[in-house]
Amino acid sequence: MLARKGLLPDGYLLTRLAEDATQSSRIRPKSQRARFITKSGSCNVAHKNIREQGRFLQDVFTTMVDLKWQHSLLIFTSAFLCSWMLFAMVWWLMAFAHGDLEPRDPNEPGPVPCVTSIHSFTSAFLFSIEVQVTIGFGGRMVTEECPFAIIVLIIQNILGLIINAIMLGCVFMKTAQANRRAETLIFSRNAVIAPRNGRPTLMFRVGDLRKSMIITATIQLQVIRRTVTAEGEVIPVCQLDIHVENPLRSNGIFLVSPLIISHTIDRGSPLYEVSSQSLASEDLEIVVILEGVVETTGITMQARTSYTPEEILWGRRFVSIMTEEDGRYSVDYSKFGNTVPVRMPALSAKELDQTRGIQDSGPHEGKPQGWGLVRAGRGGYRRGGGRSCDDAAAKPWYVTAEREEDKEKKGQKKTFKLEEIGREIEEETVEEMSD
Repeated sequence: MLARKGLLPDGYLLTRLAEDATQSSRIRPKSQRARFITKSGSCNVAHKNIREQGRFLQDVFTTMVDLKWQHSLLIFTSAFLCSWMLFAMVWWLMAFAHGDLEPRDPNEPGPVPCVTSIHSFTSAFLFSIEVQVTIGFGGRMVTEECPFAIIVLIIQNILGLIINAIMLGCVFMKTAQANRRAETLIFSRNAVIAPRNGRPTLMFRVGDLRKSMIITATIQLQVIRRTVTAEGEVIPVCQLDIHVENPLRSNGIFLVSPLIISHTIDRGSPLYEVSSQSLASEDLEIVVILEGVVETTGITMQARTSYTPEEILWGRRFVSIMTEEDGRYSVDYSKFGNTVPVRMPALSAKELDQTRGIQDSGPHEGKPQGWGLVRAGRGGYRRGGGRSCDDAAAKPWYVTAEREEDKEKKGQKKTFKLEEIGREIEEETVEEMSD
């Protein structure tokens, strides 16, 4: 609806919105893959053949909150009508047993009734409504003639308060559910894979349309795929966590403006062997879970979405949507999901590493090449940037080789040869002693 009015562009989706009409059809084409999390964030799992239905009645309040609005309103209306009818029958029987329904001459004095002005079941029903909702028009009231009437009056008032409390609690919880806040959290419709800092990186964009912020927001990525063990066991749902790039080494984000969440595809990534050609045939789903605390209400909320291989664009990146205007930052949401092509090889990260000489096996398997303590010149040490233990190994594919002549042209006065510690211990010992 917001997109039709022009308030929001069509390049991204609002979480919790309904799926497109073509996707809502029950007849699913063969080319469309099943997914666990829909784009709107709901779980696409059907629970069938549940024999122990009584477990839902053990937690009635949660069951009432989970029901749809039409079902909840129907239950509340039926509860009020049934209680009114039940106590109306009690008041009518009480009047009938006491003889208050017998016709009398209004000019002649008679016995004091249990409840005044009750002459039929209709008047008893009206009195039941007046008692339970505490209207009190003043035409009907309980007298001291019947102690049982006083007891029934107390019971009906207590029962009415219980029904009102349950109804108000359910209505408040349904209107203040955490997923309602996720309506204004938006994710890009597509994820992209593009080079960033020399490495292939999976990226998607997330933003918040409200000015009130999400406190302690954290984001989590998981890959759901079908795997087969070495023993031949088929695991239909295998969940693997994906590390989110963050300098603080945590999943926390400061969602003050739309952010691009990235994941570097390295040897520890589940997407390490995925190439541009094999991406379309991969049976995987990337689930995004954003959690945080609503600033205005203090309620914990969660927003979800997912990306299938068809929704991951290879060799594209997101355009910039933030500018600085009049001393403050401005965000153009019309470009929220726009991407531009970039130059990127169609090979997987593993194939790119192998072409540049990074081997998956060897004495230093599992450690990135060029990472460790190296000696820079004499007397100085630094971490990273050195060669591996194998002198024949080439540099990674994302490191651009430079010749010594080019370095001299750039104005560098000195170049130090990097030596690995421990390569020739005897020579280093003699050198230190000479110093």
